[in-house]
Amino acid sequence: MTRVLEGIRVLDFGRVIASAYCGTLLADMGADVIKVERPGGEFDRKLGPFTPSGKAIVYELITPRNKKSITLNTRHPKGQEILDELIEDTSIIITGFTRKGNQLMGLDYERLKQINPGIILVAISGYGQTGPGADRPSFDAIAQAESGAMSYTGFPGSPPTRAAVPFVDFSTATMGAYGAMLALLHKERTGKGQLVDVSLLDTAFTFVAGMGVVAEYTLLNQIRPQVGNHSFYNYSDGFEAKDGWVMISVIGNEIWQRFIGAIGRADLLEDDRFSDDQSRYQNRDLIRPIVNKWVGKHTVSEVVRLLEQKRVPCGRVNTVRELVNDPHLIAREMLIKRQYPGVGEVPVPGIPVKLSRTPGKIETDACRLGEHNQEI
Repeated sequence: MTRVLEGIRVLDFGRVIASAYCGTLLADMGADVIKVERPGGEFDRKLGPFTPSGKAIVYELITPRNKKSITLNTRHPKGQEILDELIEDTSIIITGFTRKGNQLMGLDYERLKQINPGIILVAISGYGQTGPGADRPSFDAIAQAESGAMSYTGFPGSPPTRAAVPFVDFSTATMGAYGAMLALLHKERTGKGQLVDVSLLDTAFTFVAGMGVVAEYTLLNQIRPQVGNHSFYNYSDGFEAKDGWVMISVIGNEIWQRFIGAIGRADLLEDDRFSDDQSRYQNRDLIRPIVNKWVGKHTVSEVVRLLEQKRVPCGRVNTVRELVNDPHLIAREMLIKRQYPGVGEVPVPGIPVKLSRTPGKIETDACRLGEHNQEI
């Protein structure tokens, strides 16, 4: 079955996660993605975690899948000549550099469009290609900090806390792929390429401001505190059962009614302190011991079963031990086992966007450094 991006050539200069995973998203959908690295490979091949044989799991097994690999010294005249020839026959270029870095590599949009007027440059960076921070380096953790996300994360009184999962990296990669698709559609209609400028900070700030906290501060001069596992505006929390932890989210009066019925406390329906989401949030410390007592009598599976019977959103707080055997993830083909030479069988994430007519596919495993030099 044909994948939707077959015939689209992409030069992938991505590094670490955000820009590299952007290329992976396109490759999974059939794009001819050529990963370009300097001779000897990029520094991210030396970043953990590692397999027992020393391979970087993320950067040598996961993000290079479905890609081809070439090595190229773009600072050498011959290397630059080869690069320019590739650019002439390329639809999309992905970079993971600052504005100045793109210029030094000869990958700035002004230069690229002189070679190929229809080129689409997806420039992923910490701060974007404009503004006073355009030449500053950054990583996911810095974007979490500067966007304000860390100031909201953690329990009351704890230091600002970084989310362990690099959500800014992966979401910025997704924004980059989204921008590439919009630019491709525009090119199909007009024949013209364009610059797709995506940054870690812009993405992270969008998520923070999207919670309403920026507008709330501007209008009410109110700064939300850290709330741990709670939501800002309704009742959500984590609770310890006999054999693990469970997360419960009660949003809206209908779910609240079903929830208190499930835990045998229908009497709370008459309590004005819990009459709506806002009051339940304000009085969350009164609700917690009630729910703690009920959850503590049960196993996680029992809690989930009893609440799901009442259509109350809840779920086990999984560790990786549970994740690798999760029947729903397996059924959704989100846990794909692949064989890697010298490594063995490794579970890798599947393709999260399920297209009914042109589904993505993990067709080839991670490319080796310079594997396709002669072919390309």
